[in-house]
Amino acid sequence: MIRFQQNARPRTDTPAHQFAIGQTVRMKSRTGLVQKTAELFLIKSRLPVKDGSPQYRIRSEQETYERVTTEDNLEPADPVVADNPVAASNPLV
Repeated sequence: MIRFQQNARPRTDTPAHQFAIGQTVRMKSRTGLVQKTAELFLIKSRLPVKDGSPQYRIRSEQETYERVTTEDNLEPADPVVADNPVAASNPLV
């Protein structure tokens, strides 16, 4: 028999933000090709989830305005190589 709690709060499964404020990211390529100018953006603030994806306010040093985008359009600018921590800490290896 299934029992329901009378005063139970509704379940909210909101995705957690993957990127931190101050982190450097880049926009994902929509065509699958490498972008000619891999413009870097700084996460300025976290915004509420939209259509199942967390949103961010981002800014590039080359632009005078901020953008709002969802997390599925972003990727980390400096991916860490988990298999080889020496290569991750020393770019010359």
